[in-house]
Amino acid sequence: MAALSTLPSSPSWPNPNPNSNPVPNPSFLSQVSPMEDEQREQEPHEDGKEEEEEEEQNYSQSLSSISPPLLQNPNPNLSPSPSLLHVSFNQDSGCFAAGTSHGFRIYNCDPFREIFRRDFDNGGGIGVVEMLFRCNILALVGGGPDPQYTLNKVMIWDDHQSRCIGELSFRSEVRAVKLRRDRIVVVLEQKIFVYNFSDLKLLHQIETIVNAKGLCEVSQVVGNFVLVCPGLQKGQVRVEHYASKRTKFIMAHDSRIACFALTQDGQMLATASTKGTLLRIFNAFDGTLQQEVRRGADRAEIYSLAFSSTAQWLAVSSDKGTIHVFGLKVNSLCPGNEKLRTASDANLAVTSPSSSLSFIKGVLPKYFSSEWSVAQFRLIEGSQYIVAFGHQKNTVVILGIDGSFYRCEFDPVNGGEMTQLEYHNFLKPEAF
Repeated sequence: MAALSTLPSSPSWPNPNPNSNPVPNPSFLSQVSPMEDEQREQEPHEDGKEEEEEEEQNYSQSLSSISPPLLQNPNPNLSPSPSLLHVSFNQDSGCFAAGTSHGFRIYNCDPFREIFRRDFDNGGGIGVVEMLFRCNILALVGGGPDPQYTLNKVMIWDDHQSRCIGELSFRSEVRAVKLRRDRIVVVLEQKIFVYNFSDLKLLHQIETIVNAKGLCEVSQVVGNFVLVCPGLQKGQVRVEHYASKRTKFIMAHDSRIACFALTQDGQMLATASTKGTLLRIFNAFDGTLQQEVRRGADRAEIYSLAFSSTAQWLAVSSDKGTIHVFGLKVNSLCPGNEKLRTASDANLAVTSPSSSLSFIKGVLPKYFSSEWSVAQFRLIEGSQYIVAFGHQKNTVVILGIDGSFYRCEFDPVNGGEMTQLEYHNFLKPEAF
């Protein structure tokens, strides 16, 4: 799940901070209800070893009304157009959230429409908005020149009540937040904290290399919690398998990690380095390299990577202004992909530009025998975009930090340039 915002050790399983205030109602998420039709599922949670250690965080929580007065502003003409601070897809890429200098907004991808918005009456900026599928619970972090909340806090927002029902406070700025139905993951610059969603109790903390981008991904399949984050070495990725309590370190690149993506089931991992030329796909369980594809020959800043729901395709966006879609050798371990393997391999034989050069593999430099993208879509070079696969077959959705929304279709057999199906500027009043 992508977002845009302006020495290995064994896992530790600390107790919740003994100095934290108890939550009056530990099952506050029992009030969760869907925004549309997403149903909340219960997952078993992990039991961890208890050990005492000092935490970097100052952890507090409250179920009282802690947010300032709110102005619901469905009419964009009532105030000047806000600036966009953050944009990210929800867990299944069916919706996306935008944090603005005035508040936050939620949009549906297909059909494209604004679902709702919340503009704070003091102009308060939101620098991170993390959705929980389509339910009424969101995680918010302040941002911009006039932040609604301090940058070291994660606010748990219940949109049915139009107020915050909990908060997590830290000693440094929050870089990112990731949600599952049973967990909240908070990413700081060099630490990651994992909390139980139902009572906000700390379950795990992880140390990372400097992680200013807040890189972190979590699986979404019930009962199989996998977390991916940077390790403690340059180019290293750490994979936490909570069900089996295993930690796997993968030396993915020689350069620093710039971006990665995880399949919904947590079995496949795609990575890119700050060089931005090669993308690597790993088995997240054992760390073996499954495939390597080439975005280009020159350096690029990778903004996002995204797997399709079947793990048959991988999309990438970069500062070069081109969205690439690659065909993948579908991992038979992924549920539901067995039937796709034959079709996928047949497509790759036709579409992969490397197939006609396979006879020179090992003779000429690796560049000539690389696997190249099947389909491309051209955008403005230098602008920031994130990408996800649409719910319609062979479609991708592209979001820009300039407020642009594109939905495109690619030809899985012939490849080439994608067809633009629609475009909107979701910050403009005329878009609604």
